[in-house]
Amino acid sequence: MSESKRLFFAIELPAGIQTEVVHWRAQHFPADAGRPIAAANLHLTLAFLGDISAEKQRALETLAGRIQQPGFTLTLDDAGQWLRSRVVWLGARQPPRGLLQLANMLRAQASRSGCYQSPQPFHPHITLLRDAAQAVAIPPPGFRWTFPVGAFALYESQFINGRTRYTALNRWTLKP
Repeated sequence: MSESKRLFFAIELPAGIQTEVVHWRAQHFPADAGRPIAAANLHLTLAFLGDISAEKQRALETLAGRIQQPGFTLTLDDAGQWLRSRVVWLGARQPPRGLLQLANMLRAQASRSGCYQSPQPFHPHITLLRDAAQAVAIPPPGFRWTFPVGAFALYESQFINGRTRYTALNRWTLKP
């Protein structure tokens, strides 16, 4: 039997925006606010798949390759904190329809393939801090990053030498 991998579909942040977001986070949140996510690991999860066999991975990759959807522009201009899950996040006040459609398609395919999908509504976000045990002050509105989204990726999450690393295994281009 093949070994499973911990997988998820996500949107990559451009490297320049990763750097800007990390700098903004350092300016606006104290060092003890939580455990910061490494710049290279900043992403927007579309569908979490969990521990997946190689066979199921191939089937989900085939389904992802059939998606025919135009790209869209994403604006990150919202932030918040979920106290229960101890996460501080960055998101979009008005998520584009294309983002919601892409996530819904991937989540539906995952569910039909036997991957548990949370019953919670999809809330597009980028995790900035984990283990934020105390409430933190959220920066006032005025921050904004906008970029075109022309692709999505399948990532593997691995815990190696005490660190989490996300590796893109496959990418799909959205229609122009």
